[in-house]
Amino acid sequence: MAQQDFYQVLGVSEQADAAEIKKAYRKLAKQYHPDANPNDPKAAERFKAISEAHGVLSDAEKRAKYDRMRKLGAFDSIRTSRGGGARPRGGAAPQEESFDFGDIGNFGLGDIFSSIFGKRRGEERSTQPENVEVQVSVPFRTAAVGGKVPVTLTMTDACDACGGKGAAPGASMQTCAECDGRGTISFGQGGFAVNRPCPACRGRGSIPSTPCPTCGGSGEQRTRKELLVTVPPATETGTRVRLKGQGSHRTAGGPKSDLLITFQVESDRFFSRDGLDILCTIPIALSQAVLGTTVQVKTIGGSKVKLRIPAGTQPGKKFRVRGQGLTKGGQTGDQIVTVNVKIPEKLTPEQEKAFREFAESRRP
Repeated sequence: MAQQDFYQVLGVSEQADAAEIKKAYRKLAKQYHPDANPNDPKAAERFKAISEAHGVLSDAEKRAKYDRMRKLGAFDSIRTSRGGGARPRGGAAPQEESFDFGDIGNFGLGDIFSSIFGKRRGEERSTQPENVEVQVSVPFRTAAVGGKVPVTLTMTDACDACGGKGAAPGASMQTCAECDGRGTISFGQGGFAVNRPCPACRGRGSIPSTPCPTCGGSGEQRTRKELLVTVPPATETGTRVRLKGQGSHRTAGGPKSDLLITFQVESDRFFSRDGLDILCTIPIALSQAVLGTTVQVKTIGGSKVKLRIPAGTQPGKKFRVRGQGLTKGGQTGDQIVTVNVKIPEKLTPEQEKAFREFAESRRP
């Protein structure tokens, strides 16, 4: 069974930088999100594969581990056996070298082949489900001053009908013939072998005589959840919050995992930021720049402050309004206002005459 390459999943080259990977992920995640494809059962699987690929390739350390495994051929098409690599007729079992590549994202090497099963060699299937990770877009001003945003999630939970076992009521459990009840099967190639959860029993080691009619034997169901998420003040893109017990559960009524939310801050038409400083640009007329004036400037908090523009102000001049920036860790930034002097495109005859007289007076 061949594992699809993470670079192929995102449609990027091996030399793609972080920006290219992020751009590809956003495009595909939006296209295949389950909420946008409610009638396409394959969309959820595709979305999960996209999220897994991004989780690895967007992290430099995880990506380096993944690249090393690719070079070793761990993702080539390899054959299966129930007890390890193939044994030569009349000979001893070949020596195999074990490789520990560590965890990549929220799953190990076995989970790369099939992340939904959750069982590795020498381990029982964990009753603790994996944490749910989502990315949430936040308006700029909400991210700046803090607030709450509504979030709608579609996640995988244990089937309520069978409690996550995949068996119909009254069904008997039989030892899986594919893995002999171990819950894992071995893949061997070259001088090494890796284990992966058994696809026949989904890593459980047993198969029900009658599958659950509600979930088709998968033990899982898709659920929709709506909640309000608190956004801390001075939140930046990439800021992550953990909501304890707000994720999914592997067994009906069992413990729930955590929900990990990564914020993506949207741009604003008027404001931007540099650290704790808020930046904005205001237009003023040429006459105001020449003669001076006082203007009102809105702040990120919603109020307005008066800003004095002195006579002779040049285009691009920056003014600092103290204490009107973001507050974090006991520190407060400023608001930096840049002046954009508007040059009139057309003049009345009187205005043109006045400008010509002014220009003549400036000649040496």
